[in-house]
Amino acid sequence: MSSVPELSLADLLSLPKGLRVMGLDLGTKTIGLALSDVERRISSPLETIRRTKFQADAAALLQHIAHHKIGALIIGLPLNMDGSEGPRVQSTRAFVRNLTKLTPVPIHYWDERLSTAAVTRTLLEADTSRARRAELVDKMAAAYILQGALDRLQRLVPQEQAHQAFDE
Repeated sequence: MSSVPELSLADLLSLPKGLRVMGLDLGTKTIGLALSDVERRISSPLETIRRTKFQADAAALLQHIAHHKIGALIIGLPLNMDGSEGPRVQSTRAFVRNLTKLTPVPIHYWDERLSTAAVTRTLLEADTSRARRAELVDKMAAAYILQGALDRLQRLVPQEQAHQAFDE
């Protein structure tokens, strides 16, 4: 069994206040990063890390985790369209296994099927140039993944808890 400290989405509700959640879109050449606000309602694209070697990639990621006070990671899981796990899922899980040896920050996997396609379509509709799309797509895909998880999280919050949080 894996030693990855995976948390359920509902576990995010018990994270200490003020900690953000970071979304990751792990590609073969880049890692797209997105950041939640402190209320964990809105996702924003943050940065794209150009992948080199695991140690360098992890060091850059850990720097962001510390700087932005990250309480959990949402990692896009690139499932096949039929829901099966292929080589990209295995690669993502291997990256996460290695990352968890370096940080105690818990992780939740999120189905990322069609996230890049949705973001690319949005950028095309905005008449974004090919070069600009290449620059934006990974961090925007991470934001799309993270926003999906945050939206689901909001549906898990009991109504009275939502009102209390709004009144504070």
